[in-house]
Amino acid sequence: MNQTTVNDPLVIALFSEIAATEQLARTRLSRALPPGMELSHFIVLNHFARLRGEKTPAQLARIFHLTKGAMTNTLSKLERAGYVHIRPDWDDARRKLVSISPAGLAAREAAVSAISPVFEDMMRKLGPEKIRAALPFLRELREHLGDGLD
Repeated sequence: MNQTTVNDPLVIALFSEIAATEQLARTRLSRALPPGMELSHFIVLNHFARLRGEKTPAQLARIFHLTKGAMTNTLSKLERAGYVHIRPDWDDARRKLVSISPAGLAAREAAVSAISPVFEDMMRKLGPEKIRAALPFLRELREHLGDGLD
């Protein structure tokens, strides 16, 4: 990469917008979530609610690009709240398997209800056409940035 590319105002502006957007989105969603639920909790519960099944803590850490310690901390809080079940892997006693509980599904639904005004406001102000048009670029950018992280 040459010096011109590194200092290109277009690339710098893109990453500045991404960083600011990410921070604002996290702040808006965190404020809207039910008391006691953190954004990291919702993200894990939402993953399980969509895909069901079981995952190891290591698999979840890879999926969310977190350290195993950070994922273990989140899972411990979710387990204490009764939102996930963590059990030994009967085939490999060194591993654990995580799944969402009925209480976790209910908590996820409550969180979706709590944050839906944020999404409705965004849809109303931006419109589905702009959002739909932005998604291919955002997906491609995410995939590019994720290359080599796994």
